[in-house]
Amino acid sequence: MQGFSTRSIHAGQEPDPTTGAVTTSIHTSSTYAQDGVGGTRGGYEYSRSANPTRTALQECLAALEGGRHARAFGSGMGATDTLLRILLRPGDHMVIPHDAYGGTFRLVDKVLTGWGVEHTPVDLADLDALRAAIRPTTKVVWSETPTNPLLGIADIAGIAAITREVGARLVVDNTFASPYLQTPLALGADVVVHSTTKYIGGHSDVVGGVLVTDDDELAETVTFTQNSTGSVPGPFDAWLTLRGAKTLAVRMERHCDNAERVAELLDAHPAVSRVLYPGLPEHPGHEVAAKQMRRFGGMVSFLATGGREAALQVCASTRLFTLAESLGGVESLIEHPGQMTHASTTGSMLEVPESLVRLSVGIEDADDLLDDLRTALDAAR
Repeated sequence: MQGFSTRSIHAGQEPDPTTGAVTTSIHTSSTYAQDGVGGTRGGYEYSRSANPTRTALQECLAALEGGRHARAFGSGMGATDTLLRILLRPGDHMVIPHDAYGGTFRLVDKVLTGWGVEHTPVDLADLDALRAAIRPTTKVVWSETPTNPLLGIADIAGIAAITREVGARLVVDNTFASPYLQTPLALGADVVVHSTTKYIGGHSDVVGGVLVTDDDELAETVTFTQNSTGSVPGPFDAWLTLRGAKTLAVRMERHCDNAERVAELLDAHPAVSRVLYPGLPEHPGHEVAAKQMRRFGGMVSFLATGGREAALQVCASTRLFTLAESLGGVESLIEHPGQMTHASTTGSMLEVPESLVRLSVGIEDADDLLDDLRTALDAAR
């Protein structure tokens, strides 16, 4: 198999056979001429069903995750919704992380429950707890690793062994790691999901999602359902995501370099009571993360010693870390999950600590980021 960067630049992206253009074209056409009724050229008839720019993106992302099939969506939640509608029926049960992403929890708890789907939040780092939560009706185990925003680590291979035993599907949200750092299909996952808005796109300029699987039948069903519901990205969005994927490896190395230095600073600062970063040896998931990840990623969370007000003070005091939701872009971001990305978990088992601050560490000069954080932390003491 070719190296990761080679695949990210070339998979699905051959030079145009007519013009020789080395970059993939943005095919804005909504419809395609047919050579006689049913005589499509390359299978293209209508861009909700298929689009050449989207095809290039899908081939690239499948190659990066080491899967046979990828299907790109208009958002990560669109991908999640489509997949769960396929895998679950009224009366079915699913397991979710006890610290799942707020958007995933909102979909499961506020939408799917109205459809008769039951769910149980579980600390997926505890395989015994997962076994205890499995029911005869369990059809899906949904995992994030690292989790958003508490940076929990789940043993993908260990969970996969359990789901195989009980006949459930293991879905891994690989957004925080990116396919550069972790490939869940190789560890036994059935489906990988990404918000490509994040590290794969990488520039905070496009929203998208993807499902990747080796299961031929499931991929066919996803294709049918996606076409039926219309949850597709536009050609320009597909092109922006594809362009971002080309530099994923070099960006992730810099994200990881910077995050490691940020975690060290936070770990030594008196305004921080706890650092949540799997790269630190004291992190409870450090050994598992080291086994299944290339490096430890660009996301760092921490608890402010002074509680909620101190956390808000830090968020208000940074200058290079922009106060904004989302993550994975080249610029550094800071947020207060309890009032921003994870507000939907308030009052539930998944409620996050009020003192929690989440950092998406960008690729700026590390010394500048450290100075910015140090100044903000000193102000919050």
